Amino acid sequence: MNKEPMSQYGYEKLCAELKNLKEVERPNIVKEIDIARGHGDLKENAEYHAAKEKQVFIEARINDLSEILNNSQVIDPSKLPHDKVSFGSTVKILNLDNDKEFIYSIVGSVESDPSSGLISFGSPIAKSLIGKAPGDEVNIKLPNGENSFEILEVFYQDIKFEK
Repeated sequence: MNKEPMSQYGYEKLCAELKNLKEVERPNIVKEIDIARGHGDLKENAEYHAAKEKQVFIEARINDLSEILNNSQVIDPSKLPHDKVSFGSTVKILNLDNDKEFIYSIVGSVESDPSSGLISFGSPIAKSLIGKAPGDEVNIKLPNGENSFEILEVFYQDIKFEK
């Protein structure tokens, strides 16, 4: 299986979430279940059922995060060249159809947040941009149809992700 690229910041953020789930949330939910169990008949005990549902969610998230972290490859984009678009690059593009400029940073899929300009390296936009240099024109299929873009600038910008 191929490893999925991820920034150090993204990796640390997921590790912190996993640690919190294992060391804080999991023990707390066990206590909640024990308290709810003491309230009597489990068939009609809404607190017990809610706590058990929360436990299932926590365990599923722990499994998901463990799998993501095991299949990730931490990449330091500051050490990569950014003369062409690559993982970790920030790229400024111009839509040639409507003269609007956009700035996107190429990140790992679990770090992406398109509303903040952070797009996954596996997204159609990123796939079209990777390997291209300033001055190149690319056609990108978007929900509203195919658009032509010119790459204006490619650079590295340290990104701090918001949760």
